[in-house]
Amino acid sequence: MKILVTGHKGFIGSNIALYLQSKGHEVEGWEYMPNVIPSTEDYDWCIHTGAISSTTYTDVNQILEQNFEFSVRLAQVCENFGTNFQYASSASVYGNTTHFTEDGPLYPQSPYAWSKYLFDRFINQFIDEFQITIQGFRYFNVYGKNGELQKGDMASPYTKFTNQAKENGFITLFENSEKYKRDFVCVEDICKLQEKMFDVDAKGIFNVGTGRPVSFQTVGSAIANKYDADIRYVSIPDNIKGQYQKYTCANLDKLNSVVDMKWKSIEDYIND
Repeated sequence: MKILVTGHKGFIGSNIALYLQSKGHEVEGWEYMPNVIPSTEDYDWCIHTGAISSTTYTDVNQILEQNFEFSVRLAQVCENFGTNFQYASSASVYGNTTHFTEDGPLYPQSPYAWSKYLFDRFINQFIDEFQITIQGFRYFNVYGKNGELQKGDMASPYTKFTNQAKENGFITLFENSEKYKRDFVCVEDICKLQEKMFDVDAKGIFNVGTGRPVSFQTVGSAIANKYDADIRYVSIPDNIKGQYQKYTCANLDKLNSVVDMKWKSIEDYIND
């Protein structure tokens, strides 16, 4: 297949592009430019991963323009050219809740989460009017080994803890980290899922995680043990305290009804 990947230099986008190329697909990348929408003519699929992904970024106008308005126009271009469309949403749309089903209540807490919520809302409103296949993926806490360093403070705990252990000999955890649990999903599994879904005759938004939340303490301890590092505890910074998700767990009922996936646990990933 011929596939266009937006955000192909980012963490998830670069992994998807390289994986699909390794599977024999013809892949081209595209990076965001203001007021420019790429043509999707002659592509079988457009995979839209490009976005401002920082949950602490505060320029709301720029986030809405790049993450929401651009995404709407890109979906419309795909419809015009008959190009099927996959896009990256985020579990951040759920906010501080313990209910993680695709049609459940949403409580976005940051401008980033709101931009993802608004595009999901647009897709849900008009999904039946689109003639193309549209598949949105609410990624939970994605981590991996290739390309995540460029995310800086937005890098996953797996990457942050691993780098800290190697470089400093200690890992920094928030106080009470045993109480904070996330659904960590490796980027390699994300790539496999994206390709599998090409052959699935299903539209809509799907949670993407393992369905098995793990505490930050568990992740930190596993990495500390692997690299013989210490653990130090700090308070949660004030700038993220209000929007900090204490628990995430993907409800996979909808995804499991259309595709079969074997998810790798973060503990196994660390120890491999």
